Amino acid sequence: MPPAATVDRPSNVSDSLARGRLGVPSVIFFVLSAAAPLTVVAGVVTTGYAVTGVTGIPLAFLVVAAVLALFSVGYVAMARRLTNAGAFYAYVARGLGRPAGVGAAWVALIAYNALQVGLYGAIGAAAEPVLQQIFGGSPAWWVVALVAWALVAILGLLRVDVNGMVLAVLLVAEILVILVFDVAQVSHPAGGSVSFATLSPDNLLVPGVGAILVLATTGFTGFESAVVFSEESKDPKRTVPMATYLSVAIIAALYAFSAWTMTVATGPARIVDASREQSTALIFNLAGAHLGDTAVTIGQALFLTSLLAAMISFHNTTARYAFALGRERVLPALFGQTSPRTGAPRVASLAQSLLGLVVIVLYAVAGWDPLVQLFFWGGTGGGFGVLLLIATTSVAVIAFFARTRTGETLWRRAIAPGLAAIALTAVIVVAVDNFAILLGVAPDSPLRWAIPAVYPVAALLGLLWGLVLRGSRPDVYARIGLGAESAVAEAPLVTPEPAPAGVEAAR
Repeated sequence: MPPAATVDRPSNVSDSLARGRLGVPSVIFFVLSAAAPLTVVAGVVTTGYAVTGVTGIPLAFLVVAAVLALFSVGYVAMARRLTNAGAFYAYVARGLGRPAGVGAAWVALIAYNALQVGLYGAIGAAAEPVLQQIFGGSPAWWVVALVAWALVAILGLLRVDVNGMVLAVLLVAEILVILVFDVAQVSHPAGGSVSFATLSPDNLLVPGVGAILVLATTGFTGFESAVVFSEESKDPKRTVPMATYLSVAIIAALYAFSAWTMTVATGPARIVDASREQSTALIFNLAGAHLGDTAVTIGQALFLTSLLAAMISFHNTTARYAFALGRERVLPALFGQTSPRTGAPRVASLAQSLLGLVVIVLYAVAGWDPLVQLFFWGGTGGGFGVLLLIATTSVAVIAFFARTRTGETLWRRAIAPGLAAIALTAVIVVAVDNFAILLGVAPDSPLRWAIPAVYPVAALLGLLWGLVLRGSRPDVYARIGLGAESAVAEAPLVTPEPAPAGVEAAR
């Protein structure tokens, strides 16, 4: 009797990422680096106090964390069954159908690219005080941006665990300095006594709380990326859930504690005025008063590396999305190639680097404001896109388990993701209503509608492209959302094969 036919697994030269290189700590470093803790504490928190005048930001972070924890229940339950670097794209394809998955992929590419390239607009401003202190002067923002771009481009072509080690060093230093600043602030309370007034729930029952919740949500952007690195994890079924839950908990605790200690140092009644007067310099000015100028310089340097770490993380995330789409031929097959030496998504990474270079050069030549028109608008728009993806994925999780019913409890397959979908939809509605405030533009500005409108248009075009593939490329269409399994389906399909048990493909 002849041996059973086997299918050769693809080599890492063209079709698969390097497996088994990331443990739980490494994935957490990628996730937390994307969240950019020091950037959020110094920027998002003070901006929230200044723009809205609402002092309930510490509680807002905890409320958002609770919603994202609900989302994570179904998200990680699905992650135990699907290992795919395409993350949201794959989940939506399996839950809501392949055309919807392609639409989600297009939204994800735009959102993560906006977050990635937007950071280049902030790096020059972050570097200026550090370089001024050391060299007595600072070059143009785009010079600093190009140096950062080169570092990120090189790292993007190296082994993923090398990137993880770099992020580990940067992130640990960043979190340590935040905690040192926090302890200094709570040790030097305004008026001589520590106040817990801003932790009262009453602070969330005021006008403007919607904008605060949206800003708090953007602070968590990146927490969902654990799944993106699942194919390179040592034990995806263990790594992804632990990394996701721990990331949400760490981010929530760090942000809420830091936002509260600022109010202790300034006094609850002064935090809004202090944020409006000092903006992102507030946390560094407080550190200077309590810890001295050296601590300020260290903090400013780590603010710079916080942005760099976020760039590295988002570059890796975006490249893996493009890789997943290339592997399944939704994008050109070139994007699905990896380096034979490092296992990195080579072409997708180079494409991401090329886009970053074009944006930096374009803004430098045109003289556009890199801080507002690139970093702030790009970050806000990208964060909104990720918010849309999270809400859509909540619905996809419910649909997936409604068909498969693979032993998950009712809480995991329906109740938790359902509650998350409702809460996230409410946040989206508030975000759209407050988008002019979030962008810092006039209520009648075209950007107020143009930026959020990009995503439904992209989703519709992606969905239509999925339908085109169904009619003209059934072999490609059949592979959508399969991940590494798609690589074995190289031959054109005459009759679609049934999906593997427990992971029924969306029709």
